[in-house]
Amino acid sequence: MSFITDNFLLHNKYAQALYHDYAKQMPIIDYHNHLDPEQLASDHQFENIAQAWLAGDHYKWRAMRTLGIDETYITGDANDKEKFQKWAEAVPYLVRNPLYHWTHLELQRHFGITELLSADNAKMMYRETSAQLQQKTHSALGLLNQMKVEVVCTTDDPVDDLRHHQKARKDNVRPTILPTFRPDKAYAVEDPVSYCNYVAVLMQASGVTIASYADLLSALKRRIAHFHENGCRLADHGLEQLYYFEFNSFDIEKVFKKILSGKSLEIEEIRYFKFETLVHVCREYHKHGWVQQFHLGALRNTNERMLRQLGPDTGFDSIGDFQQGYPLSKFLNLLDSTDQLAKTILYNLNPAQNEVFATMVGNFNDGSVRGKMQYGSGWWYLDQLDGMEKQLNTLSNMGVLSCFVGMLTDSRSLLSFPRHEYFRRLLCNIFGNDIEKGLLPTDIEHIGSIVQDICYNNAKQYFDF
Repeated sequence: MSFITDNFLLHNKYAQALYHDYAKQMPIIDYHNHLDPEQLASDHQFENIAQAWLAGDHYKWRAMRTLGIDETYITGDANDKEKFQKWAEAVPYLVRNPLYHWTHLELQRHFGITELLSADNAKMMYRETSAQLQQKTHSALGLLNQMKVEVVCTTDDPVDDLRHHQKARKDNVRPTILPTFRPDKAYAVEDPVSYCNYVAVLMQASGVTIASYADLLSALKRRIAHFHENGCRLADHGLEQLYYFEFNSFDIEKVFKKILSGKSLEIEEIRYFKFETLVHVCREYHKHGWVQQFHLGALRNTNERMLRQLGPDTGFDSIGDFQQGYPLSKFLNLLDSTDQLAKTILYNLNPAQNEVFATMVGNFNDGSVRGKMQYGSGWWYLDQLDGMEKQLNTLSNMGVLSCFVGMLTDSRSLLSFPRHEYFRRLLCNIFGNDIEKGLLPTDIEHIGSIVQDICYNNAKQYFDF
């Protein structure tokens, strides 16, 4: 039988009351994920558990490689049954890794399976879960509705036509499926050949002939407007760090022409291009009333051999130790100085910078919006019990936890939404422990209302979809 009982992670009666009476029933707003909008709009039906669970999940891939499992059974040519068998063989050895909790929580919530996954029951698990995945209750939308998901925000490139989001809206699909504007490729000028190819696609998508930097900005503004018309209210950016320069440190038109001519930029030209382009798009987000997100600090594509073999986003990224505080403060201040700083969520990947980020957001709260500046939920390698607890404690100490917009999956898997439950149980246990220790009053109704705000109400008010 599963160790995941009704009171999993809830270590006293106060935590249990907060979770069962207040947190458990709240709907989910998943405001940042990497779900496939086509699968959502078409209400995709997975053939089997391997397709729904293992495809694209670099958390699982890293663990399997660590256990000595051949790449054939991870991203290679092995069939789905073989891949699932190897995953099942791995799971018993993942104790104390968040994958162990996630795996069994997902099996229990979506499939009613309380057995622990192992090599011995893998065939039975494969048959049972795959049979359920053939049912309408376990279609793409069915899986989300099981978890009471109200809104999902996918992550989309400026060149995406958003036809799947449009179809979902036309068909009145539930949950609501909205796009997020992620313009990373618009300033990824490290490789001029790849960048010029991207500009050509952006020209086609925007209808703007891009022969100058001003044209590039016009094209991006058009795409922002298009996204806004299709329900987008968030932007997202994945960067090692933000940069700051005095404006006109470089002639941006000359830099852009240099790229279009196929010439490589110097490192400072690359950084300046990112800086100025981000300033312009961030001002546009403010104009549209959007929320901007910055995911900062990932050291990507560290293994060149595997990058050549498998491509990016396959499990070879790690935590970086980039400078964050000073350039981040200057960048935010530049936007704020002209009252063009949009609502902002900052996520750090390096836990050594928790306090840097948590105190930074407080510098730019101006009373105009409740919780305007947010210290984001534990991201990626920090999306586990220890990382989430540290984020919550840091936010509590340096900011105002009651204004927090809460959890997101940041996931490529439709089976990952029990992570919201995981977060909620942890949140309630933190409050419950404080009550038991006498650090908070035994006012369950008041604390419970704050728990509900963090789980759902704050996000609903903040994003205003």
